Amino acid sequence: MPAEPGLSPMPKEWQRALAVVAHPDDLEYGAAAAIAEWTAAGREVSYLLVTRGEAGIDGLAPGECGHIREAEQRAGAALVGVHTVEFLEHHHDGVIEAGTALRRDLSAAIRRHRPELLITLNHHDTWGGVEWNTPDHRVVGRAVLDAAGDAGNRWIFPELADARGLAPWNGVRWVAVAGSPHPTHAAEVGPGIDRAVASLAAHATYIRGLGGPEQDPHSYARTFIEQTLRTGGERYRGRPATLFQVFPR
Repeated sequence: MPAEPGLSPMPKEWQRALAVVAHPDDLEYGAAAAIAEWTAAGREVSYLLVTRGEAGIDGLAPGECGHIREAEQRAGAALVGVHTVEFLEHHHDGVIEAGTALRRDLSAAIRRHRPELLITLNHHDTWGGVEWNTPDHRVVGRAVLDAAGDAGNRWIFPELADARGLAPWNGVRWVAVAGSPHPTHAAEVGPGIDRAVASLAAHATYIRGLGGPEQDPHSYARTFIEQTLRTGGERYRGRPATLFQVFPR
């Protein structure tokens, strides 16, 4: 089956990636399948979460919820070969503010990790034009795109170098946006599918918070991941795929 016009294979000329999203589980809804394949091939992927998702479960107070969701994120990341998982402080689930404070924190992380590939989640207003996106996703996705340039400019946030020893990093070559309604690239996945399902299912408390205590996390994860990757494959070459909107730098 021919690829959809405009869809290209994901770039392969990189060794380090940093994935930056707003909440625990944001990466597990599709991107983790590609990440599992990349780490299995020897590439290094790290996660940076802007919040702990503390406002994500109605029946749990934020303090307790954030602790649980952080633990679930670390467990889910390990299942796809990601062992460096960091969380920012001073940004709060549901009310992440756009601006220089967030861009500074992301620039600092990019300078520390020195990735060639940045990964984030859909920053557009909607999911496919039919469902409104959340403020946190929109703010963080746009901030990641901005920080890719900020991190390489010595005159933006000079305090990162002066006070913290974080030299500018101009090595980001691509920013890949998962879940975008305007994909440009695809990563075919195979063995990574089962690991991605397990990674999403690791967010068991959150999944049960969505569907009630009777909802089985593994069945939910299997259904969602396989459908998402099958849909991606239908737009690419007929094989399961994770789609990304890639912004070259």
